[in-house]
Amino acid sequence: MSRDYKHSTSREKPSSKGNPFLSGLLVGLLLGVGISVGMALVITGGESPFVNKVTPAAVIEADKNARPDAAEPPADSTAEEKPRFDFYTILPGSEKQVTEQEIKQKEAQSEAIQSETYFLQVGAFQTEKEADNMKAKLALQGMEAIVQTAEIPDKGIWHRVRVGPFTDLNQINAARSELVQNGFTADLIKVNSNVPNQ
Repeated sequence: MSRDYKHSTSREKPSSKGNPFLSGLLVGLLLGVGISVGMALVITGGESPFVNKVTPAAVIEADKNARPDAAEPPADSTAEEKPRFDFYTILPGSEKQVTEQEIKQKEAQSEAIQSETYFLQVGAFQTEKEADNMKAKLALQGMEAIVQTAEIPDKGIWHRVRVGPFTDLNQINAARSELVQNGFTADLIKVNSNVPNQ
């Protein structure tokens, strides 16, 4: 016998509540805002960033209305207060007479310091081809290098690959960090180019 399916109830499909990515994004956004507000409250010491602050003029008016005699400090307390800063007494004792000879010596020392130049030596090779290869690798990284040839007693001719010259410590540190980031090791070499007359 055949069955009548006309009045039978069909199973309802569970309705999807939208895209799970969007709902996850919304929940993450709400959590992020909540955590940000919580951290702002912790950092500011509990003061809500959403509350309007009282203007200074309103505070002054409220203080005048509350106690007009409290605005004037007693005359005895100002006379007995010690000064807030001590440098007025410290500075005159730290002064020192300087002679012209000392000034000239310091200038000569500063000239000697300024004449020192520094290089970052990336490598030293016995063949010029290896030195040129290292110079090319440095050029690909954006560093300008020079090859200096030197004859070392009992060791022969060496080709030094150097980056520089530098006179400023900040330049040296920046170049060295860039070399290290690109996988090169560098040694700091100090060269006295001009020795001042003494």
